[in-house]
Amino acid sequence: MRRFARVALLCLGCGVCSLLYGLSQLALSLEQGPGGGGRERQARDPAAPGARRPAGSAGRGEAGTGRYDYMKTHPSEKMHLAVVACGERLEETVTMLRSAIIFSIKPLHFHIFAEDQLHESFKDILDEFPYEGKVNYTLYPITFPSESAAEWKKLFKPCASQRLFLPLILKNVDSLLYVDTDILFLRPVDDIWSFLGKFNSTQIAAMAPEHEEPRIGWYNRFARHPYYGVTGINSGVMLMNMTRIRRKYFKNDMTPVRLQWGEILMPLLKKYKLNITWGDQDLLNIMFFHNPESLYVFPCQWNYRPDHCIYGSNCRTAEEEGIFILHGNRGVYHDDKQPTFRAVYEAIKNYSFGDDLVHSLLQPLERELQKTTHTYCGRVYKVFIKQLTKSIRDLYARRSKGR
Repeated sequence: MRRFARVALLCLGCGVCSLLYGLSQLALSLEQGPGGGGRERQARDPAAPGARRPAGSAGRGEAGTGRYDYMKTHPSEKMHLAVVACGERLEETVTMLRSAIIFSIKPLHFHIFAEDQLHESFKDILDEFPYEGKVNYTLYPITFPSESAAEWKKLFKPCASQRLFLPLILKNVDSLLYVDTDILFLRPVDDIWSFLGKFNSTQIAAMAPEHEEPRIGWYNRFARHPYYGVTGINSGVMLMNMTRIRRKYFKNDMTPVRLQWGEILMPLLKKYKLNITWGDQDLLNIMFFHNPESLYVFPCQWNYRPDHCIYGSNCRTAEEEGIFILHGNRGVYHDDKQPTFRAVYEAIKNYSFGDDLVHSLLQPLERELQKTTHTYCGRVYKVFIKQLTKSIRDLYARRSKGR
């Protein structure tokens, strides 16, 4: 009997404890209100947007599994933009940065990878920009893995392959927009940055097609290696969720075992180095050929190049809405082969911060563009100012509301 009494007493005690625990949880939920538990996790998680950051980490992207669950309602406080500059690309890079500053809304952090001899020049110029607390920058040396640095430097151009190592170098940056030096923003960086919120669960990066018209495509006519889609992709404008890139295991044609980003680069180079023409861009095409589900493709107006007009206009979205990002590859900003592209570059390069954008940028540019109608790109010159006109109007509207 004593044994049964002890068991009964023990069961009674457990039941009382369970009842008390249930009542405490009910009281807690009533105190927090609907959704209170989610807000508590967000506040405690330093990686969650809106959470307090430790001292010294302001402006840096934090890796966190829940970040993109919050992106649409809690936009990132800063946009991170990276560029790699070598040789004679100082002026071109500064002009690109100027175009990013003019229209962007959220704060920007520039990650500038440059040869050592360019660092002082960058610092002298950027420190004179009227940032108004909106822009920060960090200068980095050009670095490759020590055991294979010589091979990477020889690939295409001396600095070009640096972009492949950004996810491994910028370990504290969650998301990043990489652009070539010959890029010009004709609308806020915020707008291409917003594509991060449109990624599905498998997508890790976004790029535009190399060509719209397969009959003039390079990859589908000449490539000796796998490439993405019908005409390949162009890496001059590349939006990256770097947290996802670092975590992903990539399918490949070298081993049945999937490899992470840092593991796959050198084997790819060794296998294809005799078959690639455009260096790191070709390697990215190979990677996304095997992992097509990982790429978000945005329209050609976000990476508008001479190929979109020198043989006749073939970027329909630009015809409808204008050019959003201009890409002056093939050196067209610095010769007379494509005066339409050069006119846009010169207009932004010569614009002084604080001057009236209509009278000091838009109107002089339109006059110059009208002189280029003897070229194929000049015949569609209005696509070069269509979005620019809207960006200026929107900027002045935001300023008037802020008064």
